[in-house]
Amino acid sequence: MEKFLVAGDVAIRVSDSQKGDRVVVLLHGYLENLNVWDDFAKLLAPHFRVISMDLPGHGISEVRGPVHTMGFLADTVREALLQLGVVTCCVIGHSMGGYVALAMAEKHPEMVDHLVLFSSTPNADSPEKKEHREREIAIVESGKKELLARTLPAKGFAAENRARFADEIEDYAELVQLTEDQGITALLRGLMERRDMNEAMRALPMPQLLIFGRKDEYILPSVAEDVARNQPQAQVVWLENSGHNGFIEQPAEALEAILHFLNNN
Repeated sequence: MEKFLVAGDVAIRVSDSQKGDRVVVLLHGYLENLNVWDDFAKLLAPHFRVISMDLPGHGISEVRGPVHTMGFLADTVREALLQLGVVTCCVIGHSMGGYVALAMAEKHPEMVDHLVLFSSTPNADSPEKKEHREREIAIVESGKKELLARTLPAKGFAAENRARFADEIEDYAELVQLTEDQGITALLRGLMERRDMNEAMRALPMPQLLIFGRKDEYILPSVAEDVARNQPQAQVVWLENSGHNGFIEQPAEALEAILHFLNNN
């Protein structure tokens, strides 16, 4: 079931399967919305109550100010979950959603009983990455958002998977076009403000899972391997034939990894 609710002072769209004793919350990535989880949520629904939402500034949730920090997004997610009657949950964050999930686990550890970073890291932006985000802000503010729609979606899939997922890539491109300009720039500024969360993640009390795509062009395997070494408390799963969007590219394997993690920790 989809509905709108006001979390804090932000109107957001949520999807809630409503059935199940254990709750799994799915947080989407940059330039996405809750619909990217539709197929994967159906795989999880026989096992859990599954909740997803449009993060502020994405989908049809509201924009709130010129900067959306990860802490602000995490607080908004928490407020939405409290309104839905959720006390504790597993939070699965994809890419940018992983940054939000990590911020939520740090700020509200009593609510997060399991943490999954899916194609995401606790690393802060490098100077080069910040420059890249500044360029994206300039592109959006100059009215050329379609450049992002033409270049970013395909890169999220392993090169050999792009023809097979041509429809999904087109859907992603449409999501970019539908995302409000102010929402994109607010999120990019928030991403640049992130601090390094490696130490904070190691100190978190809940079980943790890292899922990486072996053919990810956004998080290179060498970077992912460094993250895994720096987070010895976290379990690590590699999707050998996936890029950045493993829950679409290898959904059965991703589901197996998450079920094993949640049922054995």
